[in-house]
Amino acid sequence: MLLGVIADDFTGATDIASFLVENGLSTVQLNGVPQEKVQVEAQAVVISLKSRSCEPSQAIEQSLQALAWLQHQGCRQFYFKYCSTFDSTAQGNIGPVTDALLAALGENQTVISPALPVNGRTVYQGYLFVFEQLLSESGMRHHPVTPMTDSNLLRLMEAQAQGRCGLVTAAEMDRGAEAVTEKLQLLAQQGVRYAVLDTLNERHLLTQGKALKNMKLVTGGSGLAIGLARQWAQPGHGSPQSAGAPQGEKAVVLSGSCSVMSNQQVARYRQQAPAMAIDVARCLTEPARAAYVTELAHWVQQQANTPLAPLLYATAEPEKLQQVQQQYGMAAASQAVESLFAGVVKQLRQHGFSRFIVAGGETSGVVTQALGIRGFHIGPCISPGVPWVRAIEQPVSLALKSGNFGDENFFARAQTEFPL
Repeated sequence: MLLGVIADDFTGATDIASFLVENGLSTVQLNGVPQEKVQVEAQAVVISLKSRSCEPSQAIEQSLQALAWLQHQGCRQFYFKYCSTFDSTAQGNIGPVTDALLAALGENQTVISPALPVNGRTVYQGYLFVFEQLLSESGMRHHPVTPMTDSNLLRLMEAQAQGRCGLVTAAEMDRGAEAVTEKLQLLAQQGVRYAVLDTLNERHLLTQGKALKNMKLVTGGSGLAIGLARQWAQPGHGSPQSAGAPQGEKAVVLSGSCSVMSNQQVARYRQQAPAMAIDVARCLTEPARAAYVTELAHWVQQQANTPLAPLLYATAEPEKLQQVQQQYGMAAASQAVESLFAGVVKQLRQHGFSRFIVAGGETSGVVTQALGIRGFHIGPCISPGVPWVRAIEQPVSLALKSGNFGDENFFARAQTEFPL
């Protein structure tokens, strides 16, 4: 085993796993740290956690457990994967987890590389962009859990971590891997603990892969995986994507994300297929929620023969979301909706549903946990960073989409390009 990835949410794990497979590394994704002996035969393993938005102490504990398991497997390099929009606050969790992993590995330096140019995430002069907009001017400024109001990665990291940040510029990246290595060495001599990497295109990611192959711990989004995978890949050892190709006939679409793109995807899909909005008020108490779960599951079953799968969504525009949070409380509303989705998924599985298209990292985690899925085979990509995956131990296929990923027609394409 060459590369061990610790991902801070489910869709992020699937995202990076897909890039590793596409670029030549056989990869298995595991949901959570295995509590029992698991036989894994792959060049890379991605462990998906639910540590993005929990208390920093919990995120650190989970991440260190994942690191220990990966070390036991003999991994030669470790990769802390977070979102390409650097979702975090001044309290964490990216900084605290990075510091804990560095300490556990006895290392003094790592890199910060959230960029994913194919999805419009680039870094220039240390500032993170979402397409043509600064991060702080994009829809991420309205994120309900981690509103991103600053675009400067050096400031963002130093606010939540224990060391200093430095920068490897785009000009230095253009000069190639040797120039990047020299700059990293210079920053280390200056006591810089975290090096933010400017990244404008895939060529920069390939340069990073060459420069960082021997760095014990790297951190970033899924883009850096492209460069690293090509460095580690061995011809003839790639894992065929057919292992994760979707199967099954009954499908449902579930959207819990409130990102800008998820709102656009829901709006588009509502014109194409049956759709039902979640009523948060009916999720708040257990007796009411149980009855509501059965009602929604029954509605989905009634729509099972439509050309495109039915949609259940808690997705809302920022203004509506703010009203819901003010009325019910952010934590209570989120937990209630997650519990609802978990209940619906369990009932649908009992009635033969085997394809689940899910939008949102938190919602994806809830769905996979509700289905009791411990690991995936990675299949063909629907959009960059969003593959179909197939459960290792049961005939269930899932498309787990990070909130802002995919185009407006993603939900329909996931079905029409991979027909039931």
